[in-house]
Amino acid sequence: QLQYSGNVKLEIFNTAGEKVAMIVDQKQNAGSYSVEWNAAGFPSGVYYYKLTSGTNVKTRKLVLIK
Repeated sequence: QLQYSGNVKLEIFNTAGEKVAMIVDQKQNAGSYSVEWNAAGFPSGVYYYKLTSGTNVKTRKLVLIK
């Protein structure tokens, strides 16, 4: 059975496109993972997260409500 691994990055950006947090930046094996973002120092609003794994990149919107 083959097990793939690669570098994974999970970054959070504000609406101006500025990176405000780096949640994950490490080599990981294939599988499912969960992480928590401690957003205590951030105001409510719209943010974007970018998940990069190898050549795959996904960017999605998230809404922080306090």
